[in-house]
Amino acid sequence: MTYVTYTDGVIVDMGGPDMAPQTPQRSSRPGKAGALLEASRRRVFLLSPARCDGERAEMMLSPRAVFPLAQRLREPAGAPLGEVMSFLSGLYFRGKLAYAEAFARPPAGAHGVFVITSDAGLRPPSTPLTAEALRQAARVDIDAANPRYRRPLETSAAALAARISSRDEVVLLGSIASAKYVEVLTGVFGDRLLFPLDFVGRGDMSRGGLLLRCVRTGIELGYGPVLGAVRTGARPPKLEPLRRAGPTGAEPETVGR
Repeated sequence: MTYVTYTDGVIVDMGGPDMAPQTPQRSSRPGKAGALLEASRRRVFLLSPARCDGERAEMMLSPRAVFPLAQRLREPAGAPLGEVMSFLSGLYFRGKLAYAEAFARPPAGAHGVFVITSDAGLRPPSTPLTAEALRQAARVDIDAANPRYRRPLETSAAALAARISSRDEVVLLGSIASAKYVEVLTGVFGDRLLFPLDFVGRGDMSRGGLLLRCVRTGIELGYGPVLGAVRTGARPPKLEPLRRAGPTGAEPETVGR
């Protein structure tokens, strides 16, 4: 995949002011010593990508597509990787990106969010992507045994590992049930590679909804090491609809799942 020069900064549309993230909290409440350690620990997120060869990719790459994102993708400057992946995936990637942007705590001068790509390793979501780059990405299988995918990922992951301290954390927002991400990333980050414990047993749509809910409430999920984790489990109950206060004297509004 050939990327043009990028600059930082991605604006994620959360659907209006009622979806604006609040002050981040953790789902567990550590003691004073734990809180001090938590405050000093940096956290970076790695996002699994959307499929680049599906129906939505065909729609975006069609020369007849006239919506703004497709038009930007065809321009030499390209469109931001995060926006393209959000269109290709929908709720799940949008949830991952919004959550990671809300809760990342990167080291000074470093990115806090990276997208795993099929042929260019880890890239910030602000990286411009062209139509030709998207077509090239679609031709590379995301398989731990595929060197076209694995080598760039190992190289960029090793560069990230060299920039963070031994107590910092790397959180994978993606599937841990297969080797395509886990085998490569645990080989670089070891037990620093974490995942949200609430992901186990959930499908993509449920995960996306859960992450957007966390952004809205400002409550961060709990994490556990990928190494040694139970990677599959029973499907958890459906998320209960969030309720928010309506106008004075009115019934509370129900926020969709």
